Amino acid sequence: MPARDGIVVFLLLFFILCLEPQLSLGGGGACELAVRHNDVLYNYSLSSPTSKYPHGILSEDGFYKVVVNETSLWFQLCDQMIFNHDPPRCYDCQDCGGPLHCGIACSALVSNDIDGYPVCTTIGRASSLQIALIDQNNPLKGVHVKTSSSGTKRNCSLSVSVFCDATEVQVPNDLNITGNCDYAVVLRHPSGCAKVINIDGGGWGWFGTLMMIILCLLVGYILVGTVYRFFFLGIHGTEAIPNLEFWFSLPRRAKSMLGNLLRRFSRQGRNSRGSYTPVNY
Repeated sequence: MPARDGIVVFLLLFFILCLEPQLSLGGGGACELAVRHNDVLYNYSLSSPTSKYPHGILSEDGFYKVVVNETSLWFQLCDQMIFNHDPPRCYDCQDCGGPLHCGIACSALVSNDIDGYPVCTTIGRASSLQIALIDQNNPLKGVHVKTSSSGTKRNCSLSVSVFCDATEVQVPNDLNITGNCDYAVVLRHPSGCAKVINIDGGGWGWFGTLMMIILCLLVGYILVGTVYRFFFLGIHGTEAIPNLEFWFSLPRRAKSMLGNLLRRFSRQGRNSRGSYTPVNY
């Protein structure tokens, strides 16, 4: 392939790289969060397996359960619940698996005693998961995990405060109710601890990002122009590249401009040295 013909391939590959998604500080998967704070990157990955906890923060039973008075709460973080034993037995479970598989079609379910009957309400779904820092000024403290469910009667939610505890797991043993159908519990778990990466300002910065955007736009212009001239104007070969002679003349132009600048500074240096006059002592 001639050298000029390879330019089209190079432009295409470079444009694809420009479209490659960059690191998002908002997080990756449903239970992941990456936050930059004072040149330090804090990475949370709640569902990532470890040697001691192969399921991450997910309960190995398939669910967490909290019982307070006449209220029972089942939930699972980062996924839907699985019941191999002790399934929920309550009425009105149609939107979370139905009476035969109650609890397996949502990520959080609560049962309240109403007129002597346990009545279920779906309060969270895995698709609605949101994750944020507990304390913006202290990213090592842990994260809030919130899941919600919108029903025909009311909107409900469950907030789980996952505090970092590198030594042990402390499952919830109490729950708070705010509003009509908003529940909150506290969980301590090693998976709630962030992995810390020191950045030390090693990013591209605004200038590098700006230059990359300009370069990507320039490559995009050349690529689109080449495709248009090739398919719609019937121009083939390297002539399909728009303004080809201009792009190939850029190195010569840059060399000429650099030479002119060097000569100008050289003349200014000689003139400044020639302006001094000897002084007799």
